[in-house]
Parts: sequence; structure tokens; C-alpha cells
Amino acid sequence: MNSMRMTGAQAIVECLAKEGVDTVFGYPGGTILPLYDALHGLPVRHVLTVHEQGAAHAADGYARASGKVGVCIATSGPGATNLVTGLANAFMDSIPVVAITGQVPTNLIGRDAFQEIDISGITMPITKHNFIIKDSSKLTEIIRRAFAIARSGRPGPVLIDIPRDVQSDVYNFTDLESENIGQRLVRQSPNLPELITKAAAAISAAERPVIIAGGGCINANASQTLTAFAERCGLPVVTTLMGIGTLPGNHPNLLGMTGLHGLKAANHAVHGADVLIVTGSRFNDRVTGDRARYADGKTIIHIDIDPAEVHKNVAASVPLVGEMNTILNELSQAVVPGNMAAWWETIRHWQALYGIVADSTKLEAAGVMGELNRQLDGHDIIYVTDVGQHQMWAAQNLKVSGPRGFLTSGGLGTMGFGLPAAVGAQMARPDKRIIHIVGDGSLKMTGCELYTVAAEQLPIISIVINNNSLGMVRQLQHCFFDKRYSASLLPTPMDFSVFAAAFGIPAAVANTQAEFSQALTAAIERQGASLLVVNIDTEDLVTPMIAPGGAMDSYIDLE
Repeated sequence: MNSMRMTGAQAIVECLAKEGVDTVFGYPGGTILPLYDALHGLPVRHVLTVHEQGAAHAADGYARASGKVGVCIATSGPGATNLVTGLANAFMDSIPVVAITGQVPTNLIGRDAFQEIDISGITMPITKHNFIIKDSSKLTEIIRRAFAIARSGRPGPVLIDIPRDVQSDVYNFTDLESENIGQRLVRQSPNLPELITKAAAAISAAERPVIIAGGGCINANASQTLTAFAERCGLPVVTTLMGIGTLPGNHPNLLGMTGLHGLKAANHAVHGADVLIVTGSRFNDRVTGDRARYADGKTIIHIDIDPAEVHKNVAASVPLVGEMNTILNELSQAVVPGNMAAWWETIRHWQALYGIVADSTKLEAAGVMGELNRQLDGHDIIYVTDVGQHQMWAAQNLKVSGPRGFLTSGGLGTMGFGLPAAVGAQMARPDKRIIHIVGDGSLKMTGCELYTVAAEQLPIISIVINNNSLGMVRQLQHCFFDKRYSASLLPTPMDFSVFAAAFGIPAAVANTQAEFSQALTAAIERQGASLLVVNIDTEDLVTPMIAPGGAMDSYIDLE
């Protein structure tokens, strides 16, 4: 092994390079300055965000778009705590992120030094693992191990807290590139072959089977395998919010999103199924509604890499724990395809009966999404949404071309996620155009990241669905609080086009479908960033909507 003398910060940068990291997102401060000094002039590109939360979400978006580990950097104290929401967001959605934070020198830890905070303790519940490095001899090993943990098995965020003196001091470091630093083995069901045989028999005998594709399917890069399985066996596929893009949006086997605001045809198929093949979904409450009624009378085949998810929310009839591509391939080979003609006839009837139709007489979200589908068909697009009504309209209506083409905050539901995540996605995939869809409430949270868009000259198109309200909060008040709109209306106007102009980003405002169509055409043709403001009616609601605690075929009357 080779040994070389360098600072701890230089060793960190060496480790990043060996992990294939080409871009990091961050914000400097006192305790992390040695690392920033080591980054200066090196090939690893640093993107300065406006806020540390933006750095965490950008690293998250980078990871979702690329499948690689995203990296964010912050100083100690408030810099580190500003990462917390972004790390929690990545944790809930199983996204591989490594966060590197500065810490006060080791001789000051525990003395309430300036900008000292126990970020390891704070983030313990929202990271897959975290480290504080006080021993310089462990520095490179821990960094390499952090990346292995973040990306292996069920992915997730890892935090590394590094005191300033560990970064600054000079040490003899051993090159660990050839060392096996512990890629974690994937755990699987001990009797997996027998369970696959049992699952295959249930699917072969099924009259009304449905595949549910969750976010774990995309994380496992199993979309192609799942698509081949569905095609071979003639199975209908629904997705969770996180699973959108598993199948191309125009695939004939795809019924769309299921769940609280899922398409009625998809929800009716799940409700009426006799066998559910669930791939990489944890049966979130937004997916199941009433869990008992959800599973009643069904054979549940649950495929997941994380044994902790099996039986947690919904009891599995056949739990298949292990690597998803392997399981799906073996399952596909073992299933004897049945005659699905009657089942598909019922499904096609539901699709014809319950399809979403936009009102052509006014500008509304469904029409906006339809225009995006029309103009961007055949383009290399990644959609990134924020959280709220616009997110659901996008999930229901957009035709996403494939995996990693729809990035959104699922488990945590983080307003403000969209714009910084779009920055990260565009940095990861410069070959694609990022379309960022956001509500007026969400943009006010992290909208200053438009400065980062401008500084990095990113060609992101931001589409603001402006209804002068916190739309989803208002919708819940409309349904469950007797239309008492407490703190959800935003009557004070904000000129988003002037806001964008402050960053040198051209903007357009649409009040009609024709105006939006023209503005979108111009934005697509423009090489740089654009912001389009779409003014819709505050009264517009996301439909359908499952009754809380209800079955998958029970809907709220939103009148």
C-alpha cells in the first residue's frame, strides 16, 4: 500500500474523487473551511447554494436523477442543522446522500463552543448511519464506508461530522483503494426459492392480479425487469407516487398512480384484485387507506430489499426479501400466464369511465400537464415537483418517459424540495431538460435558489401553479373543517415574474391555455432558464380523493 502525507481535508477530497464524486453542493463556514480550501482548484465541482437546506435537497435531486450518491457539505452549528430537513427527506424516500459537516476542534467538543451542535445526535433518527471522526487514522476508512452504506441494500443518507483540527492537521494516509471496506451483503429470505414457487403459483392461478410498483423498484434499477414481467404475464401495473416512471407513461399495461389521489381506474383495480404483487413499496398510509380493508380477500406478495418493511403495515401472504431484479426474473420464469381478457375488459371500462378530462374553457392544472405532454413528447425530460396540489396534478396527468424521470418528495412531503432538487438533477443530467413544477406557496420557501440556477446557468424551466393559496391545506380545510380557511389563503399578490427578473431569469405569465402554450414553446426554444406563472382558480381541487380511512373505491364528494 502507498502512504502519502497530506491534511485531513486533502484526504477527504481524495476519497471523494475515488468514489466517483464529480459534484458537491454546499455552503462554507468556519469549521469546514479546511475542506473548502482543499476543494479549491480541484476537479470536484462545488455548487454554492443559497441555503444549506438547498444543498441537501440538491444532493438528493442529484442522487435521484443519476442513481449515484449525492454529496452535500455544511459548517457546524446552524449550517449543519439546516441540512436536517433535507436529510429527513432523503431518509424517508431511501435516497443515497452523504452529508459532510464541520465540527468545532476536538478539544472544544462538549464546551458549548461557538457554533457547536451535536449534529450526530440530532440526525441519528433520520440517517441510515452517521459518524463523528475524532481519530485521523480512521478518516479515509470511514468516508469510504459511509459511501458504501449510503448506496448498498436499501439506500439512505449518511452523515460524517469532522472536527476542524482533524481536517487541518497533516497525517500519513494509507491508500485504501484496494481494500474491501464492507459493501453490505443483501439479506434475503432464507427459503427464497420455495417462496418464489409459492408466489408464482398464486399469480398463475389469479383472475385479477395487479402489480404495484413502488420507489424501491426505481432505486433497484429494476424497471426494465418489472416491465418485461408485466408484459410476459399480461399484468396490469399501478404505481405509487414514488414509483412513477417505472413503466413509460404511454405503456398499455400502466393504469397510473394509486392511492389517496390516485386515478380511479388504478384504485378500482387494486380494490378488486385477488393478488397484489407489491414491489418496493412500504404500504404507506397514502397508498392503502384503511389497511384492513385494503388487504381483505387478497393474496399479498411483497417484494422488498428491507426485511423491516415486510409485515410492518400490511401482512404479506408471501414475503420475498432480496434483490429485486433477481426475484422478478425468477418469478417471471416460474409464472404460467393466465387468460387476463376478462380482467382487462373490466379495467378498460374503468379507464373509459373515469378518465380525467380538462376543462377547455379555462386554464387549469390538468390542461397545463396535457400541454406539457404534447409539447415535450420525444424530448429528454426529467420532471421535478414540489409538494401540494400541483404535485398531485402532475402525478396524475404527466406522461413520464421512464425511471428517474419524475422526482418528488414522497414520504416527508417537503415543501421547498422542488427547486433545489431540480438544480441537483440538472447538474447530474446535463443531457436532459429539467421541468420544475411548483406551487406559489412552495416557491416562496426556497425560491431564492433561482440565484443558484442563474449562477450555474442551468436551463431549468420552472412552472408556477399559482392559486394564491396553500392549495392542499385549503383543500383539506374545504373537506374537513367546514370551509374555514385558516392561514391558507395568500391574498397579497406576489409578482413572480419580477422575482425571477431579479435573478436575470426571463418569465411569462399565463391566464389562458393559449397563453401557456405560447409561453411554454418559447421557454423550450430558449437555451437558458425560464419561469412561467400559471394563474389558476383558487377553487380548483385535486380529484379524486379517497376518504380518510376508507377503502380504495370510496371517494369524497368535493362539492
